[in-house]
Formats: sequence, C-alpha cells, structure tokens
Amino acid sequence: MVKNSYRNVPVRSISVRLGWIICSLAALFYCYEFFLRVAPSVMVPALMSSYHANAAKIGTLSAFYYFAYTPMQLPVGLLMDRYGPRRLLTMATLLCALGSCLFVVSAHIVVAEVGRFFVGFGSAFAFVGVLKLAATWLPPERFALASGLATMLGMLGAICGDILLTRVVGAVGWQQSMYWSASIGIFLALAVWLVVRDSMPGKTRQEAHQFRDMRHALSAFFHVVKDGRVWLSGIIGGLLFLPTTAFAALWGIHYMQEVYNFGSEQAGVAISMIFLGWAIGGPLAGWLSDRIKLRRLPLTIGSLVAAVLIAMVIYLPGFPPLLVYPALFLFGFFSAVEVIVFALSCDYTVSKASGTAVAFTNMLVMFGGMVFQPLIGYMLDWVHGPQCATCGPVVYNVHDYRVALFALPAGLVLSLILTFFVKETYCKPLVEKAA
Repeated sequence: MVKNSYRNVPVRSISVRLGWIICSLAALFYCYEFFLRVAPSVMVPALMSSYHANAAKIGTLSAFYYFAYTPMQLPVGLLMDRYGPRRLLTMATLLCALGSCLFVVSAHIVVAEVGRFFVGFGSAFAFVGVLKLAATWLPPERFALASGLATMLGMLGAICGDILLTRVVGAVGWQQSMYWSASIGIFLALAVWLVVRDSMPGKTRQEAHQFRDMRHALSAFFHVVKDGRVWLSGIIGGLLFLPTTAFAALWGIHYMQEVYNFGSEQAGVAISMIFLGWAIGGPLAGWLSDRIKLRRLPLTIGSLVAAVLIAMVIYLPGFPPLLVYPALFLFGFFSAVEVIVFALSCDYTVSKASGTAVAFTNMLVMFGGMVFQPLIGYMLDWVHGPQCATCGPVVYNVHDYRVALFALPAGLVLSLILTFFVKETYCKPLVEKAA
C-alpha cells in the first residue's frame, strides 16, 4: 500500500530543520499580532481621554479586533487548506500594519474601530498559519510542541506590549507608538514572503496537506463542524483562554492600578507575568502532553489550578501585592494547557483538514474575547452607576471589578467539568488510525 500522506513519509533531518525555521518565522507574525492585540490595554486612560469614552466604549473599541478575528476563523481554515499559508500570511501581515495606521490616523473613534477591525482580520491568519505549516513540515509527534512554542512567541509579543510599549507610549505618545508598530509589520511581511514555503519542493498537493479544490475543502469543513469532539475541545480552550483575552489583554493593567494601587509600569509588569507564564507553560504543556501520550489529564489539572489562582487574585480580601506577581505567573503557566486543545482537535480530524480543525477550534477559543471584553466594560459601568459628564475619568473600585470579573473563575470551573467528557486520543490521529 502506498502511503501518500506526508505524516507517514520519513522526514529528513534537513527538512525538519527548515520546517522549524519556516514555522518560527510564521510564529513571529503571531508574536507581532499578539503585540497589537494587547496594545490598547496600556492605553486605556489615553484612549478614554482622546475619544472622551467610558469603559463600555473602550471595551467595544478593543473588541473590534475580535469582531473580525473570531468569525474569520472559518474561512481562514478553508483558505489555508486550499491555497497554503505563504500568500495568505504575507497579505495578513500587511493588513495588520494598515490597521495599526488607521487606529491612530483620525480623532474619530469610528476610524479607530475600523483599524482594530483590520488588525483582527489580518491576525486571524496568524496562529492557523503557524499550525498549518507545522502540520505540513514537522512530524506529527511534534505538533503539540509546535503549538506551545508558537504560543510562547505570542505571549512574548504580549509581554512587549505590556512592558516595552508602556515605556514607549510614555516617551513618544500612543499615536507615534502605533506608527512604529506598523513599520515593523511591513518588514515582517517581506520576510514572510521571502522565506515561507507552503511545502517541500516536489511534494504533491496531497502530500502538502492541501485540497485539490474548494469542494473537497468544504466537505472536510462540514465534517469538522459536525464533530462534537472538536466543539468540546474548542469550548474548553475558550474557557481556559477567557481570563487572558478579557482580563490580561485589556482590563488587567487598569485593574491593577485601581485595585492594588500599582503605577502604570508596575501594573504592566504584573500583568506581563500572565503572559510570561503562558510563554513558559505553553511549550512545556505541549511537550508534556506528547511525552505522556495524554491530552485530557493536563487540561483537567490546568483548569483546576488556574481557577483557584485567578479567584485568589480577584476575590481574596487583603491579598498581598507582592504575591500578585507569582500568582499571576502561575495562573498563566497552568492556563497554558490550552495549547493542547489544538492538537486534540487535529487528532480528531484527517491530516488535510488540519487548517480547518485548528481554525474552527481557534474561533471557539477567541469567542470569549469578542463577547467579554465589551461585556466587562458594560458591567463596570452598570455596577459603578451613572457618572456626571464633567467629573473626569471614571474610577472603578474593588466591588465594581469583583462583580464584572465573575465570569473568569466561573468559566475555568466550567472548563474543569467539561474536561471529564473529553475523549482521550493518546496523541494519535483517530481518523487515520481508523482508516
């Protein structure tokens, strides 16, 4: 029997090394887009002042990223499986740069919202592109590790957003900072075009994990969407990622300033501990899952510990400020088991549909950001009560935040419960094994 799937072909070490280089460059785009994703979190007071906006409006402005990013996961997966990542990632990087310019080019918040929408649209291709390249270039037993390493680079981008961007904004202003960010995107797009390749030379479309036509891609898409196991893994991933995307990526710095009386840089460092935890925990979670040949157990443990830690930071009275840093780091570390859900979804689907499986799972993961970034803003305004138009910026207190952030530990408890319904794959592709 002839084995046509690239997963079953012996991989030369030189091809694997080249694959890691290609995947790493694509992951740099994920790092860049994550930097842009969290950028508004260090600008909340400046944005409120520039646009005369309350928490609800700033939450909605930031969430325009997710309004594009989340629904775009469906067509992105199809496009990756049909056309390959190179052209799509190049276009997406340029679109992020354009969106960064639009975010600051006008004094009208509507234009800024369009810019955030463009950034979200382009960013939708990043993580899916990395994992599509990983499924094509790397051995299957390295997929969860690749997912973790990509997450690490993404979180490093978030750390730069929280720490480095805080200082840059303080030095040159938030508008100039975003123009500089756009110029980085242009150079990155050129590098992606020059280095990234959809597959090794001489490989057929089937061996490159690409469908011959859109009809076959659509057929695989509907198989993925109808698979309840993929839905379950995506929902668990979304609940694990919810506190990071809704809290760390927007409201966390403001929370630390108002509740713990941290300065702007101190608050940025504190929230960056979450991303640092993800950066270290992501690769370790992927490696450990591959090593012990289990997907469900790490998800269960991570959900439990993360729920306890975030509840302590938000609800424990008199929680010592010095313990906030290690608590947030460990919270990010254990939340990082979320990277396993992408490998889990790929285990449930055929190789050529890996892009679709990753994209659909990522759509479910990112749904929380689209909903809860603005929802937390609305909750803060609702709990705080009316504010007079001439009283200056609104100052939210501990009670406001404790009510508005209740969904974060509650979602992690739900994730813990759902992990007991996950079908264990033992790190083997179930569909191909059955075939």
